[in-house]
Amino acid sequence: MLLNGSWKSLDQRIEVRSPIDGGLVGTVPSGSEREADQAVDSSYAHRSAIRTIPAVEKIEIFQRARELLLENKGSFITVLTLEAGKPLSNAEGEVKATAERLKLTPEEYGKIRGEHIPGDWSDETVGTSADVLREPLGVVLAISPFNYPLYITATKVIPALLAGNSVVVKTSSQDPLSFLMFARILEVAGIPSGAMNVITGRGPLGEYLASQEKINMLTFTGSTEVGKRLARVAGLKRLHMELGGKGCAIVLADADLDLAAKETVKGSLSYTGQRCDAVSRVFVEETVADSFVRKVLKEVETYKVGDPRDPDVKLGPLINHSAVERVHSLVTDAVGKGAKLLTGGKHEGNYYHPTVLDKVPDTAEVMWEETFGPVIPIRRVKDVDEAIDLANRSKYGLDSCVFTNNINYARKVAKRLEEGEVTINAAPRHGVGYYPFGGNKESGLGREGIGYSIEEMTRLKTIVYNWRPARVWADLLESQTG
Repeated sequence: MLLNGSWKSLDQRIEVRSPIDGGLVGTVPSGSEREADQAVDSSYAHRSAIRTIPAVEKIEIFQRARELLLENKGSFITVLTLEAGKPLSNAEGEVKATAERLKLTPEEYGKIRGEHIPGDWSDETVGTSADVLREPLGVVLAISPFNYPLYITATKVIPALLAGNSVVVKTSSQDPLSFLMFARILEVAGIPSGAMNVITGRGPLGEYLASQEKINMLTFTGSTEVGKRLARVAGLKRLHMELGGKGCAIVLADADLDLAAKETVKGSLSYTGQRCDAVSRVFVEETVADSFVRKVLKEVETYKVGDPRDPDVKLGPLINHSAVERVHSLVTDAVGKGAKLLTGGKHEGNYYHPTVLDKVPDTAEVMWEETFGPVIPIRRVKDVDEAIDLANRSKYGLDSCVFTNNINYARKVAKRLEEGEVTINAAPRHGVGYYPFGGNKESGLGREGIGYSIEEMTRLKTIVYNWRPARVWADLLESQTG
């Protein structure tokens, strides 16, 4: 762990085992409340160290970090594949996205702007003016998920440090190695000693950290259940949370069905569906449903399941056996309630085969619960209004998409869906965060993205000037009137 500028080991360790075959990838310290206190105290004590670095120097640090990340790209791909079970293409994509986020730091920093407000627009404030500044919050706690252990954690840490906050990072205990490597890169690149602390430990450690008074903000990505627990213990802190999702794809009769099938399958199966922005239910108009389903099944056949170290493999394992059991229980429940199993529904070890369910009834749990697995539940609808109604019944509201060639339908769906983001004629994809994203309802609080994360991690300060005592205002008026 990185505590107070030093790398610290402990006798108590957590084994990091690969979901590929259960093999031991490495071990990390099993941090306790004692180490958590050290991490918080260090970030609190060194918060001015990162705050006082000029913007141009921070940008140089992150550009150096990008160079180091790309120099070690192969090592990161290997570790991500081993510890998270990512296919090589997914692992490479995660490294590239992290590098791109570092590249875009000048644009992100440009969002930190204030404004000058003249007071002469109101009788009450004539003779005064104000400057509105955007300042760092202090100490940001970042708790990261298992599905993108490098990228998502980096997208919390980079804007937090860029905005002038110090950071405490609690990594996922399932796959912490890639971010520990990245933390070392940031350290070498020049992040001030003690301003960034990284602790490894079991889940309950996150709740302990969230309760600490010296923490000014919690940014968390993970399940809604855990997010609610963290919010309860956090108290009066800034909260930013990207939680569960139940993204749908609405396929209308006038859509390009080849495109809709290809994008829907990609949105459902990429990284075995272990994504908050995954397509995890499909509403298709009855008149084109049979044709659409055939195209989906044909597209699914192109997704090879197997060892993710094989370059031809698109679907690797789920993160652990508990995840497999949960996905299978959702599939079994749907079939038991009348859904038609068209393909899949089986697993070996941590590998769950891509599964297509047709004519899924509304009573099936898979229609409402976050799946986080390679399952495509299809529900046939009579028209666009029924699709919108079903979509909005969900307690989640993160991402969805619609496929249509009718601009009026596209706009209607986009306006009426209770989602943080709606994509037209493509599967949802957050990417590097060039466009802002975030959840409504039980999918979270706040927005992420280039510049938008910075806004979440800063606060406004207003400085009001009374110019009358120094006669500045009177002199100005005299000069203007001659």
